[in-house]
Amino acid sequence: MKNVKIKEIAIYHPENVVDNAFYLDHYKEKGRDATKFLVDVLGRDKRYIIDNEEENALTMAVEASRNVLAKAGVAGEDLDMIVFSSQTPEYTAPANAIHLHHVLGASHKTMTMDSNANCAGMTVAVDQASRYLLSNPHMNLVLVVGSDYNSLMSNKEQEITFGNFGDAACAVLLEKTEEETGFIDSHYYVNSITHDKTYFPRHGLTNAIQKPSQDQSIDWLPFDGDMALQPTYDMMEMLLERNHMSMEDVNAFCLSQFSIANIKRVQEHFQLADEKIMYVGDRFGYTGTTSPFIALHEGIESGRIKRGDTVLFWTIGGGFQLATMLFKY
Repeated sequence: MKNVKIKEIAIYHPENVVDNAFYLDHYKEKGRDATKFLVDVLGRDKRYIIDNEEENALTMAVEASRNVLAKAGVAGEDLDMIVFSSQTPEYTAPANAIHLHHVLGASHKTMTMDSNANCAGMTVAVDQASRYLLSNPHMNLVLVVGSDYNSLMSNKEQEITFGNFGDAACAVLLEKTEEETGFIDSHYYVNSITHDKTYFPRHGLTNAIQKPSQDQSIDWLPFDGDMALQPTYDMMEMLLERNHMSMEDVNAFCLSQFSIANIKRVQEHFQLADEKIMYVGDRFGYTGTTSPFIALHEGIESGRIKRGDTVLFWTIGGGFQLATMLFKY
């Protein structure tokens, strides 16, 4: 029986580290105390932020991709497909995956594709790439790389973006295998009720080009984020039930790193042990599309996630879209 496993994973982030003091001072000058929100709700301490004109989502993706190929001992020409996931793509034409194809020395048979499901993007991309591998007998190895230059779009007036976001890229190699491991299943929940709450570019691409003087940073309008929690509980239970599993069968939870408060609520709801929760948002900030996979990477690096462990991914994308996925690492 054919399966799809995570062969290797690697990350890249800029060198510049910014701690909470910078952001707290920024809001103190505006007469606001952001301590409780940044620390208790979002769970931030430090984050990696691009501070030069050379780096962007594409350059970070290149470095993460090079890192994962080197770790796996794989050449670019071995890849059957390259998928690039980002909500801050450096280019819309040609596709960023085409640039990756060139830099990595991929072959003429290597399919390329850019994708965007906002913060759910890399989870969706890994799900779709896994299912495509399983259905296409001619493909065996896929590179999925997520990269968000989040600080580029952050709004200095809104704590929920400025001070929350971090910049990073993560790359995974998916490989078809005969081993009893890898991709298990996925499940989605979409409620587009908040489709008009998080615009970037704020006034649309047309105005970003035709009216460059306008502020195009993300505009995050208030909405009740708690509406996502009950569907999250339901979809996790449904995913496990239809695969004849329980919460006790899951060894690690790699959840969206957007808010430590939300992670704690999921943990409390299901009575999950601390050692099963992978939290890295205090060190990386919120990295958008990559956040569950950077949690996976750090879990592996620390030895908390081992080969054979069952991992449950969960994340949320703007609009909103919830995605959960099961993998046997």
